Amino acid sequence: MSKKILIVDDAAFMRTFIKNILNQNGYDSITEAADGSMAYEVYTEERPDLVLMDITMPQMNGIDSLKKIRGFDPDAKVVMCSAMGQEAMVADAIRFGAYDFIVKPFKPERIVEAVRKLLG
Repeated sequence: MSKKILIVDDAAFMRTFIKNILNQNGYDSITEAADGSMAYEVYTEERPDLVLMDITMPQMNGIDSLKKIRGFDPDAKVVMCSAMGQEAMVADAIRFGAYDFIVKPFKPERIVEAVRKLLG
């Protein structure tokens, strides 16, 4: 599939885990970022079709990065990822334009469902 996906998480193992799930489901144009500020830079350069972004990260968290990305591109499709117990942050993410959220620990089928819903 030629849809570009940006995975944003400060944990390299988590980026690899998500990337492997996407690869197994036919998504192979994947870029990565390790924090929110890097996500914004990559987004403006690569213009991915979808962003999967963690909320809690150093440098710039996912909510602030979401705001910047949506400020740059109001049509940006961003799915936020959060750990259990971060309901307030999830609500903020939706308010600031996230299309969906996935709760950690991830179930592979939930990641694929969110991606397919937004990319077809």
